[in-house]
Amino acid sequence: MPKKAAQPSMADADSAPGGAAAVDRALSILATFSAATSVQSLAEIAERTQLYKSTVLRLLASLEHGRLIQRTDEGRYALGPEIARLYGGYSASFSLAAVVLPIMQRLVEVTHESASLHVRQGAQRLVLYRVDSPQPIRDHIKAGDLLPLDKGVGAHVIMAFSGATGKLYDEIRKKKMVSMIGDRSEGVAGISSPVFDASDKLVGAITLTMPATRFQKKHEAALRKAAVDMTESLGGSLSFD
Repeated sequence: MPKKAAQPSMADADSAPGGAAAVDRALSILATFSAATSVQSLAEIAERTQLYKSTVLRLLASLEHGRLIQRTDEGRYALGPEIARLYGGYSASFSLAAVVLPIMQRLVEVTHESASLHVRQGAQRLVLYRVDSPQPIRDHIKAGDLLPLDKGVGAHVIMAFSGATGKLYDEIRKKKMVSMIGDRSEGVAGISSPVFDASDKLVGAITLTMPATRFQKKHEAALRKAAVDMTESLGGSLSFD
């Protein structure tokens, strides 16, 4: 019998309550694949999952049988064709609004300020979705409005993660967030962070706006959580230092 691992595997450390350990471990193998690690060796998978190679081999055999994993001519492993079939079903049923609006609504409930998702549209940015603050005094933009790309926290986030150069954009890329007062409109404050999809492509900027007199630094934490939740719901990854 093999000795117990010095530290729990990734699956054991984050197992589903009441779930099946073997399924958790198989899923942890699938989770190691990404655009950067699209083809992996047995040793690499074992290292990333913190599972014994013998365990990984057994799980890979089942995943390969189900066409979720395929073996390359070089003896390495890649995602299998069944993943593409499943993704096709997911894409057909996917609704961006169904993913982002509940998160925006929770953000507004926590902060009592207005939340928007801005996306780039040519040389401008589009307010794709908007959830208004319940407070009567607020900035009155709405879904469908076009705003400039050179002013406003949402614009700066979009430009930063679209390759714009300069000290401001370098700082935004480092912090993955920007807070400003009066940048787009006098008396209006904003906080914004990027949202990414499963291919690490920028989807847009989740933005919280409020009158400058109501700006609170603590709202940055709520905005960060919304950006992470939204990114993860879209299959991406986002972390803050």
